[in-house]
Amino acid sequence: MLAARDLAPPLRQMKPAEPTLSLPWPGARALPDTFFDRDAQLLARELLGKVIRHRVGTLWLSARIIETEAYYLVDKGSHASLGYTEKRKALFADGGHIYMYYARGGDSLNFSAHGPGNAVLIKSAHPWVDAISGPDALAAMQRNNPGSLGQPRAPERLCAGQTLLCKALGLKVPNWDARRFDPQQLFVEDVDERPHAIIQCARLGIPKGRDEHLPYRFVDARYARHCTRNPLRRGQVEGRDYQLHTLEPTRP
Repeated sequence: MLAARDLAPPLRQMKPAEPTLSLPWPGARALPDTFFDRDAQLLARELLGKVIRHRVGTLWLSARIIETEAYYLVDKGSHASLGYTEKRKALFADGGHIYMYYARGGDSLNFSAHGPGNAVLIKSAHPWVDAISGPDALAAMQRNNPGSLGQPRAPERLCAGQTLLCKALGLKVPNWDARRFDPQQLFVEDVDERPHAIIQCARLGIPKGRDEHLPYRFVDARYARHCTRNPLRRGQVEGRDYQLHTLEPTRP
């Protein structure tokens, strides 16, 4: 069993916060680091509907977050539960640090939350097209992540998994692991999108005996059929396999 000293990071290795950087365009609403400094489950819910923006060349590749998973230091399914290492240092930093790792040969994106070792995995997303990220950006994402025969992947399947998401957005472990957001290159934006309902259920791919039962997976109900695995698929029963949380409309 790991002792507490094995889980806590050496304070001398923690990076100081980087200075505030200017926004990439007037009206951009990049989430501040303070947004991420909250409980991992709350952060996982609040990230649904937010848009990841990554600049590649002259294009901003963008995707709306539709599925997240929360992880804690004391959670046996988390990387942080294995103890502090140089590779995992972002997990032990304050909220708003980027933690990336390889999963099944692809890149995965996580954000640190409040408390050492706590974080949120961005499990899947949906391409976001607007005045900033237009059809050219979507086409670039399709080139980044083509289908098995080299054909353009359907937009709804382009980011339908943690590694597919990173591939489509061009996010790589060597480039972004253990860094903070940079509004000129990579950030998460509030675009005034909010789920009408959130599905809460057990996380995916957690080995038996590693707290696989914990209901720390959150899915935007409107996009359930486009996420990693549809929690509303045939055979799933509300109250047994998932909980459905209906959200009140935001008041103006």
